Amino acid sequence: MLFQSLPFLVFFAVVYSGYLLVKGTRLRLPWLLVSSYVFYAWLSPLYLIPLAYATVVDYFVAGRIESSPRKRAWLTLSILNNVLVLGFFKYAGFVAENVNALLSAMKVSYAISPPSFLLPAGLSFFLLQSIGYTIDVYRGTTKREKNFLAYAAFVSFFPRLLAGPIERANHLLPQLHGQGRVTLRDFTDGLSIFVVGYFKKVALADYLAIYVAGVYGSPDQHQAPALLLATLLFAWQIYFDFSGYTDMARGIARMMGIGLMLNFNNPYLAVSMGDFWKRWHISLSSWFRDYVYIPLGGNRKGTFGTYRNLFLTMVLSGLWHGAAWTFVLWGAIHAVGNMATRELERTPFYTKKLPTIVKQLFVFAMVTFAWIFFRAATIGDAWTIVARIFTSGLSDPKCPLLALGLIAAVWVYQFLFESRLRSILEIRPVRIALMILLLTYLVLTVPAEGQPFIYMQF
Repeated sequence: MLFQSLPFLVFFAVVYSGYLLVKGTRLRLPWLLVSSYVFYAWLSPLYLIPLAYATVVDYFVAGRIESSPRKRAWLTLSILNNVLVLGFFKYAGFVAENVNALLSAMKVSYAISPPSFLLPAGLSFFLLQSIGYTIDVYRGTTKREKNFLAYAAFVSFFPRLLAGPIERANHLLPQLHGQGRVTLRDFTDGLSIFVVGYFKKVALADYLAIYVAGVYGSPDQHQAPALLLATLLFAWQIYFDFSGYTDMARGIARMMGIGLMLNFNNPYLAVSMGDFWKRWHISLSSWFRDYVYIPLGGNRKGTFGTYRNLFLTMVLSGLWHGAAWTFVLWGAIHAVGNMATRELERTPFYTKKLPTIVKQLFVFAMVTFAWIFFRAATIGDAWTIVARIFTSGLSDPKCPLLALGLIAAVWVYQFLFESRLRSILEIRPVRIALMILLLTYLVLTVPAEGQPFIYMQF
């Protein structure tokens, strides 16, 4: 059930009406939980099995962490359990494929049959959120949730279930325990956020995807201009797609009087690689920082230790994104980029003398280059694209001018948003005019059939 589909609009109309009726009663949490499970089961009823399993196990384990003297053993059990569930569904095929390749290279006439089950949508998101909860209980930074319905709703809250943001218990659980007050401002702000996200997804991401898919589907048949343009468009496609989902999720939750964390903060205006990861998929990057990078030692183990921890964290982040070597390499490229520019970004020349626009374009170029390996179907295709960008001819790429115009408009808006002129964008008539433009564009150009969100597969 996609946010941009008619079934979801009907679903949410029913859920929202019921929520307003029960928001101040004991039925609020059961209503949220049942609604979330119906939403998830719409994709496949079998998806409920890992969701319910992870919820029950970590609810029980958190209780043991709080009461048992063997807290570390119980935490280890929680982490291993979630990692095994994730590995079973997401990485079993990847492991089988690579083991078979190794056996073939060793001339062993045996092959492991790859599993045929589907990867439950959003599995990585709710498992990481569950792991974060048990670690926080272990650290004592959050109290164990004693109300099972509240904890189950925390794990499965439907606006963020499929693609985040990955919420922290201290932020979301208190809101689930609240009285569920919903104001007119909640509704109007939430609706406007939802519309912006809807516009990003269906008017921008899905439109850019047409050109990107055509080029990346057969990279050996395109020359440098088309490959460069497709890579540029994909950088914006994935931003519009993922931040569009997040905006829609935040808008839905806000209409229900619940605030979800900001997950994107104009990432393509970043002035350093570190700054990029403070702006892109904030809930995931902060999760890896707090639960992987810092426990590994962070920057407390000297230069070598810092770079080692940074490299491991980014590679694990890449592997989290998908069971393919392309994602691992994407993470490694970001790790090397961070390591190579870490000291440069601290120099007075870079921080004070280099113009901001130069730093932003430098970071954008590095990030966009890395997207090649994220988007390519195979590592072979990725290297083909890189090689042809530098060696092939300069034929006409059949440039989609509308796509470039839309990207330019968004980029200008973001620059203004982070400039001294931001107050102009916050003037009520300006906001209303922009919303009218978005709605007019949607009515005139958007197709009726929506496309799945990219990050649902992770």
